[in-house]
Amino acid sequence: MSAAPDKWRPSLTLVIFTVLATVGVLPLVGLFFFRLYDNQLIRQTQAELIAQSRVLATIYAQEVTARLDRGLTLGAEVPTNVLPDPSDQVTPIRPALDLTANDLLRRRPEAQTAPQPPQPVYVEIGAKLTPIIRETQKMTLAGFRILDPQGVVIAGRQEVGQSLAHIEEVADALHGQYRATLRNRVPDKPPPSIYSFSRGLGVHVFSAMPVIVNNRVAGVIYTTRTPSNIFDHLYQERAKFVLAGLAVVLGTIAIGLVFSRTITLPMRELIDRATRIGRGDREAFRPLRHYGTREFAQLSHSFLGMAEQLARRSDYIATFSAHLTHELKSPLTSIKGAAELLQDSVQGKAGSLTPAEQETFIANILSDTKRLEAMAQRLRELARAESLPQNERTELAPVIADLRSRFPTSSIEASGSLDLMIGMSAEKALIVLSHLADNAMRHKAGAITLEAIDERTTLRLTVSNDGEPISAPNRDRIFDAFFTTRRDQGGTGMGLAIARAVMASHDGSIRLKPTDQGAAFELQFPMG
Repeated sequence: MSAAPDKWRPSLTLVIFTVLATVGVLPLVGLFFFRLYDNQLIRQTQAELIAQSRVLATIYAQEVTARLDRGLTLGAEVPTNVLPDPSDQVTPIRPALDLTANDLLRRRPEAQTAPQPPQPVYVEIGAKLTPIIRETQKMTLAGFRILDPQGVVIAGRQEVGQSLAHIEEVADALHGQYRATLRNRVPDKPPPSIYSFSRGLGVHVFSAMPVIVNNRVAGVIYTTRTPSNIFDHLYQERAKFVLAGLAVVLGTIAIGLVFSRTITLPMRELIDRATRIGRGDREAFRPLRHYGTREFAQLSHSFLGMAEQLARRSDYIATFSAHLTHELKSPLTSIKGAAELLQDSVQGKAGSLTPAEQETFIANILSDTKRLEAMAQRLRELARAESLPQNERTELAPVIADLRSRFPTSSIEASGSLDLMIGMSAEKALIVLSHLADNAMRHKAGAITLEAIDERTTLRLTVSNDGEPISAPNRDRIFDAFFTTRRDQGGTGMGLAIARAVMASHDGSIRLKPTDQGAAFELQFPMG
């Protein structure tokens, strides 16, 4: 038997443990994806600021439009390439901040003293909108500032009257272009070390939306907000995450137990059985204590069945070899002794055989030779009988016709479903029936009767004769190889063994039926 190459291979237990450990670690690996989630939270924050700024910009534009006749001075003219297409019904501003693209600016510069105070009308509008932005801030936690066309704060909690025109995003908005930025933020207190996983914790989102009236900048809605903190969310939902972690651990343990119960333990037991079978332990053929899965049960049944069949085959070959040696030894010894006596007689030694004795010994040699020839013929038939069938089919009617021609002195009657196809070649079917007929003739049978009955999946053939009955002690041994009660008449004791081997190799069967007269055999042929 060829052995597998000697190299390291993981055991099934190691593979299962590795898979389970990987499953258990996967949630921890998810921490490294927090940065991607941070970016999504930043864009969500920018989208919220855009929506809130747009509402305030619309209200602010209405207030400015209503006061244009009071000498309001608008800001810079918006370039035509910046203005939205009037034919477009929808011109959304999509959040585009990207923390992973290093769009992070330094901390927002401080407000500066305004070069000139805002116009009173703008101050009036700012005062009117201040309650609105404060109420909005209570709910959204965002910072709101309304700037006049010169970048001076006219509404907000802080920096009212000061200028923010020098800030980059505000400067772009004062020229009619929306811009949002990410800026560093200094937390009020040092965050826990685990917060280092989240880059979004130390940033602020700033949004500067221009207010356009008559294609000129009438002001800027300047908003800011800290993105949502993922760790705050995790902390608030800590109970659920703990339960989820326990569920992962318990689930991993449960999966491990299922694998161990259904795969590892049955496989180890099967390996142990294979080792014991190799040592010749016949108790190892009994079923496993636990199969685990249906596929493993099928594998175990097939393996143990094959091993048991091979063991029986080995026993059969050993027994058959012992019987064959014994059967060959007797005629060979007889031939050798007779030949030596005849040789002495030819050489004229003392005590030479008389002519009558020489003829007797020669007759014995010929008889034993004939017996050896018959035994060799039986062995060839047995070898053919145990070969695997290959798409063999025939009808019984022509086989019985050949049987009658082979035993012309016997009365052979046949009836029943003789025209059905059986799964066996005509040659092998004739071998089976010939041995039954020969056995009947040796037991003084004068008539042989065959009756075929269709049983849908098999053809049952009863072969009976009116010869001598089989004694009760011999009924259980008649199918054993080399068992015969007619050895003196040339019987080899292999006829019925060959018949049984032929039937078994074609998924058929043969048995001796109880009968009051003669002998009867029942054969089950598979349908072809």
